[in-house]
Amino acid sequence: MALTQGGWANKSGNILEANVEAILHGHHYFQVGNYVQKEFILNATLLPKRYGKEVYIGTGIYHTYLKVDFYVVGSSAMPSGLIFECKWQESPGSVDEKFPYLNMNIQHYYPAPTIVILGGEGMREGASKWLKARVNDNHNLLAVYS
Repeated sequence: MALTQGGWANKSGNILEANVEAILHGHHYFQVGNYVQKEFILNATLLPKRYGKEVYIGTGIYHTYLKVDFYVVGSSAMPSGLIFECKWQESPGSVDEKFPYLNMNIQHYYPAPTIVILGGEGMREGASKWLKARVNDNHNLLAVYS
């Protein structure tokens, strides 16, 4: 059965997240949960280098629940942890339209410094450039990589 455009995008996004996860494993980080609260990740002290996927961090600018792709804990340089967000867009769509929403939530509601990882060739011209420029005015956005 052929994948739909949305199905293909989801699969491609999962590949990007799998690459991030492989890097975390390569640096001896262990996954301690999926779809858990940030407090669980922060308090799971038996594993000093740990991460969770799809971690609920609280509410955002719309006062709805926010979850992040990866919440990583265990670096002395980042005592509150480090968040990774993965955004994939292979063909024209709406991921890049969500960048202002993402940026505002990172700036005002994310509990830890954040790195955004972009993948795919479908983002509008200027969208990733706009988000990368936000590193200069968003204290909580450390970097945007593609």
